[in-house]
Amino acid sequence: MNRTEIADHHRLGWRRLLVERQRPPSIAARPGAHWLVLATVCIGAFMNQLDASIVTVAFPTLQHDFHDSLGAVTWVGLSYLLVLVGLVTGVGRMADMVGRKLLYTYGFVVFIVGSALCGLAPSLDALIAFRVLQAVGAAMLQANSVAIIVLALPKEKLGRGIGIQGAAQALGLALGPTVGGLLIALGGWRLIFFVNVPAGIVGTVMAWYLIPRSRHLQERVPFDWLGLGLFMPAVGALLSAVSFGNSVGWTSPTIVGLFAAAAVLGAAFIRRERHASAPMLDLSLFKRVPFAAGITSGLLSYVVLFGTLFVVPFYLERALHQSPERSGLMLGVMPIALGFTAPFAGRLAERVGARPLTVAGMALSAATMGALVLAHGSLTAVMVELGILGIGLGMFTPPNNAAIMGSAPREQSGVASGLLNMTRGMGTAMGLAFTSLIFGLVAGSEHSSEILVTRGFEASAAFLGIVALGALVLAALRGKSALNLDPMASAE
Repeated sequence: MNRTEIADHHRLGWRRLLVERQRPPSIAARPGAHWLVLATVCIGAFMNQLDASIVTVAFPTLQHDFHDSLGAVTWVGLSYLLVLVGLVTGVGRMADMVGRKLLYTYGFVVFIVGSALCGLAPSLDALIAFRVLQAVGAAMLQANSVAIIVLALPKEKLGRGIGIQGAAQALGLALGPTVGGLLIALGGWRLIFFVNVPAGIVGTVMAWYLIPRSRHLQERVPFDWLGLGLFMPAVGALLSAVSFGNSVGWTSPTIVGLFAAAAVLGAAFIRRERHASAPMLDLSLFKRVPFAAGITSGLLSYVVLFGTLFVVPFYLERALHQSPERSGLMLGVMPIALGFTAPFAGRLAERVGARPLTVAGMALSAATMGALVLAHGSLTAVMVELGILGIGLGMFTPPNNAAIMGSAPREQSGVASGLLNMTRGMGTAMGLAFTSLIFGLVAGSEHSSEILVTRGFEASAAFLGIVALGALVLAALRGKSALNLDPMASAE
């Protein structure tokens, strides 16, 4: 073989890495092959949520080891969130053109490399930079997760599959603080990043061999880089303003400037997408009432979820005098209940449709927040109410996600999946920021009396109950039709 033939062989080898691989026929022909795909997606879903909650436990350790301020250390979490939320929709659009399996598989690779570099980081600045790389991999995973489930599972099992994926996410969220504490105790904060490497390798191999090739892809056209260039800083400015509004001051020039920048960039992005020949985000999606109602109600449900996760520990520790360890265990009741309920809700939605379950789930959530306002004097009452809240959110989330995906055209499932996951990041930031604002205004400083802490908790729960009612109204707008989930045919 001469040099030209060797060069051609190498070029062909690299090109093969940029083309989606067909599953081995023996796997594609298995009766339960779609469950193998679901298991692969659940690994990514679990890892992403575990990584989101595991890092918060390490903030005190990072502050001590790097001898830096707590504000600087929080960028380890915020940088990840900003990049993930800003990229996930654009990655979904790209996946609709080049292949969802392809970007999902390489998402694991990028996530592994980013995690390993985080574990080796010599400084706080380096750790933040490597977290950005890790977030790029997470965006590649999250943008394609639900779209791949729609690709692989039979129509009659889609609701169940999305419910199981929701359970995997809830389990990762619930276990994050506990696993993080154990790993830090065993070997320091670097272990919380190294633990992603072996799990990610398993996920990469499974994705390469078990996930089917994409079908119904959009025609490959030049990617809308200008749209992404407007969208990312718009989302970043909005998230930063919401995240730092409490600490900097909502009327400060910095926060006002960030909100103004978000508005200007957001308007420019909308104008760009309306006139672009191949927009990053097809705004006509939001003309579909089921899609728009599902996305918005989903955002509000995440505000309720993460707002509760924020405010309950303050009440348990400062008013009921529980230790942080016990508070964490009690708080885990909610995501565990959510994870237990989600698969059953997804399966039931296949029969009755999304509307009854999403409306009932948010009604239960709103009623539970009302109960937390009125009856929270004992640990037993709080635990029961947190469990019921988890059931309500578990009833809501899988049918809502399935309805969102069913209301989007098949060739735009990547964008729809990306938007769905973007709302989780936005809901996280908004839930933490707004609940923190209300609690701080009523409860005052960290040395406030038990009465003020209790009043702050009650005000926060009342606010989250109103948010849940808003989600309920939006969920009712989606219509009475059954789930319209038509999986992509002839997956290989």
